[in-house]
Amino acid sequence: MMYLNPHLMMLPILLPLLAGAVMVFINERHHRLKFLINLFSTAVMLLTAIQLLMQAESGLWPADMAVYLAANWSAPFGIVLVADRLAAVMLLLTATLGTATLVFSYSRWSKTGVHFHTLFQLLLMGINGAILTADLFNLFVFFEVMLAASYGLLLHGYNISRIRAGMQYIVVNLVASLFFLIGIALVYAATGTLNFADLALKIATLDSTDRFILQTGAAILAVAFLTKSAMWPLGFWLPVTYSAACAPIAAMLVLLTKVGVYVILRLWWLLFSEHAGASAGFGGSVLLCGGLLTLAFGAIGLLASQEPRRIASFSAVISSGTLLALIGYGDAALLSSALFYLISSTLAVAAFIMLTELTDRIYTPAASVLALSMEAFAVEEDTQQSAGVVIPAAMAFLGLAFAACALIMAGLPPLSGFVAKFSILHGLLDSSAVHAPLWIRWLMLALLLVAGLSAIIALMRFGVRTFWTLYNSVPLRLHPTEALPILAILLLGVSMVFIAGPLFNLLDRVSTDLQQTPAYIERVLQHPVVTTQEGL
Repeated sequence: MMYLNPHLMMLPILLPLLAGAVMVFINERHHRLKFLINLFSTAVMLLTAIQLLMQAESGLWPADMAVYLAANWSAPFGIVLVADRLAAVMLLLTATLGTATLVFSYSRWSKTGVHFHTLFQLLLMGINGAILTADLFNLFVFFEVMLAASYGLLLHGYNISRIRAGMQYIVVNLVASLFFLIGIALVYAATGTLNFADLALKIATLDSTDRFILQTGAAILAVAFLTKSAMWPLGFWLPVTYSAACAPIAAMLVLLTKVGVYVILRLWWLLFSEHAGASAGFGGSVLLCGGLLTLAFGAIGLLASQEPRRIASFSAVISSGTLLALIGYGDAALLSSALFYLISSTLAVAAFIMLTELTDRIYTPAASVLALSMEAFAVEEDTQQSAGVVIPAAMAFLGLAFAACALIMAGLPPLSGFVAKFSILHGLLDSSAVHAPLWIRWLMLALLLVAGLSAIIALMRFGVRTFWTLYNSVPLRLHPTEALPILAILLLGVSMVFIAGPLFNLLDRVSTDLQQTPAYIERVLQHPVVTTQEGL
């Protein structure tokens, strides 16, 4: 296998930027052309992510990491992009979910409003840039690109509830961006750098005054990241936003919360590892306690939820809470289980959100209210009606897809959600981490089980009301572009069970990479610029 051209690391950023710019000048009447450009760009990003992962696994990169110096300025002075196994996995997850949601949007949502495809590409550009960047300022830039695109997409096909949710979402993220900038300023004041590797090198050498300024800046940065990761109470915006957004955009918003978790994972293990001197482990207890509170909040929210979108919203909250708690727990042995859970839960919640749009078509509003009222007042159905009815193919597909989503989200066997939960529980029972007392371990175990039970109750309640009521009055029709993305995502969830061994081996190597702080520092800071002869 030949070494990958380093300029291809720019493709996940430049390609969506160029595709989005081109589509601005194409009239909305040429919907199919814009869709094809969007799909081509997203598919190329998917292939690039696969290639990056293959290269990281090939052993051809020094320290299994590719470094790209933009404008040929050496670190820490220039813009640096870094691709390792973790970045490649996140790029692959982004491109996979992006492709699925884009295809799902073809038959309806991409035709509603204007500039859907341009904003979609800019959203992917921001996500990819946040994954690949290796300095705080460019992380801020890519976050703003990502959020600006999400503002427009959230309001896409606008109505009153979408506008209200959009205004709240915009205000919350603008405040978080202000915290982001303040945090960056304090970190730079303490260290004189914003490059991740240079920060990791200098943190251990700071005196008490500069260390206090750095930790204050890091805490303020954490407010911004944890707001985007929906940690309680900073994630109050999430249920309203997810419930209001159109289905494909709400599915992509699930990924945006995981980008916040990814940044916390990357920075916490890099900057506050055992090599950070007096700053080692800084903020771990906050992440742990905040994650556990988020987990409890999500479980309560699930039990109180009647609407399918709110079920999906609180499932995403539970996912974020679980990941934040595992990061704060501080045991490297749990990282591979956490990443497996991140992939599984993100795909399952995104598929469920898209599925809810299809299930909403089954009943008229009046029939939905009647079914809910019968459940609330325990009204018995007419037992004189025949129980033998023909199940149309569309209803059979929705029922099976819902069952698969429910199994994964609740962590029940035999799908990927169970493998992820079992791995986490097993890791907690065998954990040797010294960062948390024994009672924290058992509390986390209990909350994970309670959250799973809450998901079972909420999803069963929704499933019974949706698929077992006799008040179906709307013939259901599904477009292939609506069914195939959901089917593809769920097949990925099924396949994760069969390839769990190789996948965990990969994620173990990702976990090992995260712990190699000195290797990361050396690889980034000593990467040579390209000379004239090399450029020729």
